[in-house]
Amino acid sequence: MSKPRLSAAWHSAYLLLTLTALFWAGNSVVGRAAREFVPPVALSFWRWVIALLILLPFAWPHLKRDWPVLRRHWPLMLLFGIFGIAAFNTLLYSGLQYTTALNAVILHAAQPAMIIIVGMLLFRDPLSRWQFFGVLLSLSGVLTIVSRGEIQALLALRLNVGDALILLAGLLWAIYSVFLRKRPKVHPLSLLATSMMIGVPVILPFYLHELSQGRLIVAAPQSAMMIFYVSLFPSLIAYLFFNRGVELIGSARAGQFINITPAFGAFLSIGLLGERLGLHHVIGVILIGGGILLAERRAAANQRAGQPPSALNASE
Repeated sequence: MSKPRLSAAWHSAYLLLTLTALFWAGNSVVGRAAREFVPPVALSFWRWVIALLILLPFAWPHLKRDWPVLRRHWPLMLLFGIFGIAAFNTLLYSGLQYTTALNAVILHAAQPAMIIIVGMLLFRDPLSRWQFFGVLLSLSGVLTIVSRGEIQALLALRLNVGDALILLAGLLWAIYSVFLRKRPKVHPLSLLATSMMIGVPVILPFYLHELSQGRLIVAAPQSAMMIFYVSLFPSLIAYLFFNRGVELIGSARAGQFINITPAFGAFLSIGLLGERLGLHHVIGVILIGGGILLAERRAAANQRAGQPPSALNASE
């Protein structure tokens, strides 16, 4: 691809975020398939170690230049490394030990609603009436999925532990996404590499505990291929693309692209893993999608009126 085309792609938030959704859908599918070959914390640990080793030679010149700025913003960088790198992925892979890849990718669709709520609570982002109803509708879709469409499950508070871990991972990701607006003004490779360098040591003690329990990586070609995929595509490339997308159009609007993940994920998990699509999945997706359309109504109206985007939809 020529340099002008690469430059155009780097400035296209829609292309970057669509590819991010595709790679993250594959991450859930591979994470589910890997449960027989690679334990969850091992997958998270080696994913980021390998991604960091690939990234570091390219990021090093920028890191040396940006280090004073990154050091001044160390609390924020700790948050990026712990929430966005270490906790999110470890919780996701752990949750996939107990639930399906299809459930995981559909539950990802709740993240835009979580981003809106977190932005409102932490940064007092304005919440319109349509956004409020949209959030409620999206959350009802999440409840439909995690309860398997059974009212009795909600009344008895019977929640699959895997779904709960994935929702917790989504909440931490929402916090990470909202705080990206405060990211230091450094090169994207510096930001990503520093986040990885913080996240890997955080995962290490949990990985050592997993090893002490006798949970080892199965010596098989499948293990190597799965670790390679999650190290390159949903880690290095997708995080770089997502961070750039937030820079271009803001966290809330970028978060809406996460809703493409279920479409990609459903295709991959049904086609590759043979998982079954249930009625509660369909209803949940309709409710979540309807909620997102409502939540975006104000942003679309503002654009038609030629008004500037709100703090919710603008990167700061």
